[in-house]
Amino acid sequence: MKFPIKLDRPLIVFDIEATGISARADRIIELAAIRVEPNGTEVTGYWLLNPTVPIPEETVAIHGITDEAVKDCPTFKDKALEILIFFGEADLAGFNAGRFDIPMLAEEFSRAGIIFDPDRRRLLDAQRIFHTREPRDLTAALKFYCGAEHTGAHGAEADTRATLNVLVGQFKHYPDLPQDMDTLDRTFNQLDPFNADRAGRLRWVDGEIVINFGKKKGSKLRDLAREDSSFVRWILKNDFPIDTRQICENALKGIFPPPPRIKSE
Repeated sequence: MKFPIKLDRPLIVFDIEATGISARADRIIELAAIRVEPNGTEVTGYWLLNPTVPIPEETVAIHGITDEAVKDCPTFKDKALEILIFFGEADLAGFNAGRFDIPMLAEEFSRAGIIFDPDRRRLLDAQRIFHTREPRDLTAALKFYCGAEHTGAHGAEADTRATLNVLVGQFKHYPDLPQDMDTLDRTFNQLDPFNADRAGRLRWVDGEIVINFGKKKGSKLRDLAREDSSFVRWILKNDFPIDTRQICENALKGIFPPPPRIKSE
């Protein structure tokens, strides 16, 4: 495959799997990279790493990498210099790399005592190109599915009619779509079984509800309700969804929902 971009220095295309999505709190488990040289040649790099922290069950469900699989692997710190040499002074590329992979990588280098400054490198993010060239708004949907222009966009009546027309167009375009609301709801509105509330502000980890945001992230709700109830009451007084507030209100009363029953594959 001939690379379509004229490069004046190498380009590293890379992807990361981690213990979670927080650059500061989580750790890299898997790092794969392809170094594209200006002459078009490619060099691949791959590292499976021991994150030095337990891999949450909900994360294992996504990428399938378990604590057992990485217990004898080197840590990021062990491989930091090797990874840095591979990356060199190259520019960076990925899919949503600017919001996830690059911050995660920079944090890991920092913990290893190595300076890695992404701002000195140019970024090519495939997701940004995709979203820019293929907008996913109602106007684009109406044109794609119905071949019509959306006049009166952002007016409630026009948007409502356009949405109905898009739905009808989608069922014509995808004849294999389910034909009943129950199946449609289950198919397109799947809830993360590890979310205790719809917004994911509260998560199930090892059978306990934990806080999934802010300074108390990772703390057990049960412990907070008993030892730091002011934080739980702060949630109740602020603009959190009603189901989040209900779980917290019950926690103050010592009432907790049963953990989810996850079917094993």
